[in-house]
Amino acid sequence: MKIKTLLLFLFFTGAYAQNAADAKKLVNEGVDLHDKGDYAGAIDKYNKALEVDKDNLLALTEKAMSLNTAGKYDEAINVSKHAISVHPNEALENVYVSYANSLDHLKRTDEALKIYDEGIQKFPNYYQLYFNKGICYANNNKPDEAILCFQKSILISPKHAGSLNAIGILEMSDHRIPSILAFSRFLIVEPQTSRSKKNLERLKSLFQQGVTQTGEKAINITINSNMLSDSTGIKKENDFSQTDLILSMASGLDFDKKNSKKTEVENFIRKFEVICASLEETKKDNFGFYWQNFAPYFIEMKNKKFIEAFAYIAFVDSDSEDVVKWHKKNQGELDKFYNWSKDYSWK
Repeated sequence: MKIKTLLLFLFFTGAYAQNAADAKKLVNEGVDLHDKGDYAGAIDKYNKALEVDKDNLLALTEKAMSLNTAGKYDEAINVSKHAISVHPNEALENVYVSYANSLDHLKRTDEALKIYDEGIQKFPNYYQLYFNKGICYANNNKPDEAILCFQKSILISPKHAGSLNAIGILEMSDHRIPSILAFSRFLIVEPQTSRSKKNLERLKSLFQQGVTQTGEKAINITINSNMLSDSTGIKKENDFSQTDLILSMASGLDFDKKNSKKTEVENFIRKFEVICASLEETKKDNFGFYWQNFAPYFIEMKNKKFIEAFAYIAFVDSDSEDVVKWHKKNQGELDKFYNWSKDYSWK
């Protein structure tokens, strides 16, 4: 009797393993279709995987994601709920993202935020939950709350381009230096994409913000009131007013005769060196997320003499002849830069 029971157990164990393997193969085929934009085809593969292996978590996770991407939000919510109910103690990070994201698309904002928080409570080290929660806040015109979420995402995953992009955009109007640092880091993490081209233009615009030539020898510099020091003398969090002022003065020198003949990248290098030098000089008396997490990276970049390499990476999408030539001649410098950046120790 014991032998029969053992054989029966081995049979079911083997059959389960085979079903799981077959389901995984179907899920992988579905993922390939999803990546090609064929969401209906992907969902069909996931359904077949679930026929082979009922309640397969990987199939449910990917199905919820494809349904969400395809705009079938109610269905994505139902699949997500089911996955959570049958797999309460397993890896559900992406299920919570699809679930809350679908609620956000349906304008059920409070419910979406509740699900994000539930997911974060269970998986506090998954950056995508913070990032997507930030998107939810941004979509509902709550930039301050959104920025905090993107900052938490960056703390977990310093290379997450989406969070860097979002911080850069949201800080553009009132906090120029944090925006510049976020976009600069973005261009290192994600060069040569459609987003990098836009962010290079944003970066160049930020450098020239408030600086105009009003005559042959006259430059007008307008200072953003948000950058002025507090009259109470109390130090503000993430105060970059000194660096902001120094950048404006350095940008005004673009019109100087000796700089007007320099290439765009050469002038960028000159100004970025000024920014980094100012960060190093004023870091002692300042505090906040950007001072603790962005400033040290760029200060070390300056001290390691990597600003030139960074600048030519940032301008790689410009198609300027001088940029193309530099890249051809300086592969070694690029390798050194990327090795440093890859091994940089984020605090």
